[in-house]
Amino acid sequence: MRNSSRPVRTPGEQLVIAIVDDQAALREATENLLKSAGLKAVSFASAEDFLQATPLDGAGCLILDVRLPGMSGLELQQRLAADGIHVPIVFITAQEDSDGQMRAQALRSGALAFLRKPFNDEDLLNAVRSALETRK
Repeated sequence: MRNSSRPVRTPGEQLVIAIVDDQAALREATENLLKSAGLKAVSFASAEDFLQATPLDGAGCLILDVRLPGMSGLELQQRLAADGIHVPIVFITAQEDSDGQMRAQALRSGALAFLRKPFNDEDLLNAVRSALETRK
């Protein structure tokens, strides 16, 4: 696994937004939303699938569900940080977080946003654009 905080891409190449969510319909809708906004997106059904993709540090932003089969989104965030891979993360979740602990943990660990499903398309696009700005 690479250990870089710089995105891997050729000059002029657009950064990819990676979507990790176990719900196929949500992955497809989110990917279509991003593509309709002129962004490049790819999706994965699990954290493990995402980890097998290379190069991981080529992602401009990671849209990550909190609850996933196998490794959770929060665990993936910790794993990436431990491996020295710095990808801006926008968390999405339908999971109840009444005490705000999940949100606090995600943001404390460096996530840029924490959105509840169903999220507003414009809120997600704004969070992704902010994340991409941090990668320039």
